[in-house]
Amino acid sequence: MKKIDRKILLNPGPATTTLSVKEAMLVEDICPREKDFGKVLDTIKEDLVKVVHGEGSHICALFAASGTGGLEAAITSAVPKGKKLLVVDNGAYGSRMVKLAETFGIDVVRYQIPYGDYPDVAVIKNLIGSNSEISHLAVVHHETTTGMLNPVQEICDVAHAANIEVIVDCMSSYAGIPIDIKKWNAEYLVSSSNKCIQGMPGMVFVIFKESLLEKIKETKRSFYFDIYSQYTGFEKTGQMQFTPPVQVAYALRQAIDEYFTEGEQGRWKRYLGNYETLYTGLSELGFKFLLSDEQQSKILLAIKEPSHPNYNFDAMHDYLYERGFTIYPGKGAKEATFRLSILGDLHKEDITSFLKCLKGYLESNKIFG
Repeated sequence: MKKIDRKILLNPGPATTTLSVKEAMLVEDICPREKDFGKVLDTIKEDLVKVVHGEGSHICALFAASGTGGLEAAITSAVPKGKKLLVVDNGAYGSRMVKLAETFGIDVVRYQIPYGDYPDVAVIKNLIGSNSEISHLAVVHHETTTGMLNPVQEICDVAHAANIEVIVDCMSSYAGIPIDIKKWNAEYLVSSSNKCIQGMPGMVFVIFKESLLEKIKETKRSFYFDIYSQYTGFEKTGQMQFTPPVQVAYALRQAIDEYFTEGEQGRWKRYLGNYETLYTGLSELGFKFLLSDEQQSKILLAIKEPSHPNYNFDAMHDYLYERGFTIYPGKGAKEATFRLSILGDLHKEDITSFLKCLKGYLESNKIFG
């Protein structure tokens, strides 16, 4: 087999994966309508719920799509016609949910603040109080625009006090940051196969309360992304309605196994160690950060771009990329930033090697020196 070079991806997904996850895709060809493959998907669905401790209350619908497809499924399936969706918009991914809902004619109440500002739960409570037609609230758990961890528990509590259901975008926090969906009491959680679960891109999943299944039966806006049809169809036939990415599913199965081997706390401890190494190293090099420490997700850092005349993000990116490290540009935060994430199969020595390489770039260009 061709030798695969290991790349250190510091972008917020798709992530660096283990060799064993890659190798899991090298399987014999199988028709996705066969019972054997259906059994694989069934175990994936069950275990994805277990990751967030939702057994007994929540179930899972799988789709072949990027993460945005899962959000489309949740929003278009959940919000009844004639009702409104309140969106917490403090980053590009909150803004994306607004655009998504508006595309399907869903009325949106938008709590919009600058990318990098922290949501005020009191303002959210007031918006709920002044808009009786709100039936659902959508919020991003980890907003990768800035690296901010939004106060999902407090937001869920305020929403539920007003009988409003909650959709949580956990795209880049699921299987990284410990989540207890029963404690949140969240109605919907959306994530994908290629972030902290450390699989390959191509599958998305919506974890939702089983008690909502009949409620969403008639809320149909999408043919492909209809949660009710997708879930009940699989339960009846053991097959996804539309062709799934077979090899990606096998990689996800392997990634889930590796998650449970490492354990929830083991993965979080590794991620925290990576974050602390990166944070300390960047600080010592002279970088400053967009967010205060208490608002950091510890999954991603938004780093203020240096004002030095020799600094150029594209040049820095290319220098590092040629040496096996991928970094990520900013995305409209209130100050100019670039971003580094520690999710995926990364370890302390990977972060240390990156910092050494970054120091070489800074020294050769006399930045901070």
